[in-house]
Amino acid sequence: MAGAARASAQARTPKQLAGDGAEQAAAEHLLAAGCVIVARNARYRDGEIDLVVRERDTVAFVEVRMRSSARFGGAISSIGASKQLRIARAAQRWLFANYGERWPACRFDVVTVDGDGTIDWMRDAFQCK
Repeated sequence: MAGAARASAQARTPKQLAGDGAEQAAAEHLLAAGCVIVARNARYRDGEIDLVVRERDTVAFVEVRMRSSARFGGAISSIGASKQLRIARAAQRWLFANYGERWPACRFDVVTVDGDGTIDWMRDAFQCK
């Protein structure tokens, strides 16, 4: 019974599988653009960072969003102030854990993956205060 419970807890929903595919497509896009993937799915109690990449001397915290259509404003419109704050708090934890008190230049990027597979990378997509 414990094995069955463990297997069902690890089963991914179709929406989660689609999100996994979007994150993989985003990672491949960033790699092709010359970025180095530093971390994936960095989870903290404050929030989660989908991808952490290094582009030259800058660390970018990347939120990956997938939308099947732009009917409700597209993927970028789904990242409100509270989501941005959760990403920023998780980024601070990641920076402290990996760099201590001396942080490199960093920014927050968004990579959107549309239902047709179109990928759009927005560097410095939002500022956190």
